[in-house]
Amino acid sequence: MPLPAKAFQLWLHGVAPTASTADICRISGIKRTTLAQQLVRGKVAENTLVSISRALRLSPLTALASFDHYAELAGNPQPPTPAELVSQIATMDLLRAVIDRSSPADGGAGAGPRAGRPALSPAPHATSVRNWVDSIDDGELRHRVSAATGVAPQNYSAQLTANRLSPELAVATARAAGVGFTGGLVATGLITEEEAGWPPDAKQSALDALPDGELTALAGERLQTLGKTLRRQEQEQAQTEKIWENLG
Repeated sequence: MPLPAKAFQLWLHGVAPTASTADICRISGIKRTTLAQQLVRGKVAENTLVSISRALRLSPLTALASFDHYAELAGNPQPPTPAELVSQIATMDLLRAVIDRSSPADGGAGAGPRAGRPALSPAPHATSVRNWVDSIDDGELRHRVSAATGVAPQNYSAQLTANRLSPELAVATARAAGVGFTGGLVATGLITEEEAGWPPDAKQSALDALPDGELTALAGERLQTLGKTLRRQEQEQAQTEKIWENLG
């Protein structure tokens, strides 16, 4: 839910009382017209608040928690589950881990993780939102979120397919699943893993803890999903080209 403009202005005056709107836009990289339009409409986007918080060297989580709708973010955040952490590992990183564990130079299958590995890609990735929801879904999560928010299940699913989720829905999803609120905010790209308070090696530790069979099965599932997406894109491209050919 976008932040009320009046509450945002009160917050901004409290954290930067001497800064002008031009100053804030300059240091945060936000266009003056963008901020002006949001203020006129009475709704300021959460990513605007996050950008300004970063520019002022403030915690985006603390800034969000100062608004009523995100008050649950206050205090020490509940850490993500291992499944949530793994959901934020990019597919290519999972495949690289499978190869590393299967490499003869590392002792073959069952040899465990290899030392000196490249760092994992930061979240979010191409399917981070849907992967996060799947990692915390007990089979009824989508229905609970729909009942709590009034968002139709098909609209909710459409957002997941597009790998996006509003901050409001991300928090509602975490609440319905009984997990910490940072996972969804990281998956959507609103905040970084560091801003969420995740340890630098959290994802790597969760990956290392996966048994070889589970890692391979997960990588296979990701590849199937990627294959379906690529086929759909190819079909759409072919249809578009056919339409242009017919238009001649």
